[in-house]
Amino acid sequence: MGRHAIKTPPHHATWPEYLAIWQAADEIEVFESAWNWDHFYPLAPPYDGPNLEGWTMLAGLAQATTRIRLGAMVNGMHHRHPAVTANMAATLDHISNGRFELGMGAGWNFMESDAYGIELGPLRDRSDRLEEGMEVIVKLLTETTTTHKGRFFELTDAWCEPKPIQERIPIVIGGQGRVRTLRTAAKYADQWDMTFPPDVAAWRELDDVLRVHCERVGRDEAEIDRSIHLGFEAGGDVDKAVAGAQDFFDAGVDIVVWSWRGELDPVRLDALATAISEA
Repeated sequence: MGRHAIKTPPHHATWPEYLAIWQAADEIEVFESAWNWDHFYPLAPPYDGPNLEGWTMLAGLAQATTRIRLGAMVNGMHHRHPAVTANMAATLDHISNGRFELGMGAGWNFMESDAYGIELGPLRDRSDRLEEGMEVIVKLLTETTTTHKGRFFELTDAWCEPKPIQERIPIVIGGQGRVRTLRTAAKYADQWDMTFPPDVAAWRELDDVLRVHCERVGRDEAEIDRSIHLGFEAGGDVDKAVAGAQDFFDAGVDIVVWSWRGELDPVRLDALATAISEA
């Protein structure tokens, strides 16, 4: 039986609505984790609409829940220095009592990055920054001190204290880049996520690429969970959606992240949980 999570994109809705959904999900054991995202603009029109900031949301949601694991799927490496990310991750792990998971990606949204003057850069720079930043984050979260001199970041006898409650904060790498992103996932990820695969064959193709990267870097591919995003549409056929997810589970996907679309009504969450339980 596959595992299930929810994702509530934090745009075009209010804090009380998100709080109600996450607290409801916390009471439904079929959902193992809940996610938001690390964007500053909505990703659906109107683009000048409301969008709540992800990390501060997670701190509040960690205090408002007790069971469900939580994180952002995924954080843009370019949004903050990896030492800042590492300290934030360790702190959220304490706030959540060891329920935090760190999702990371190379970044892609030029609209918000350009508006804020946050350099995103060409694809090669984004890939290099992600791989180097992951090295920094892992060292800070696990080693006493970190010294690093790279293309993007330089640290000298840097520490990150306190260390997380968890022996290792699970790392999720999101993306579909065959050459670099999947290599970074092979090196650092506990979970690789593919958003909205068009079909099972497309997912299998990228999974095969990940396996090759794992072999090349000396990593056991079985150590990496596979997750995908599927849309949870308002007014959609929930039973049909859950049946479609089974095709991905049969292919080797471990976790389906149901990405919320439409009205934030906890009744919809109950319907999804029922369909999953009865499948």
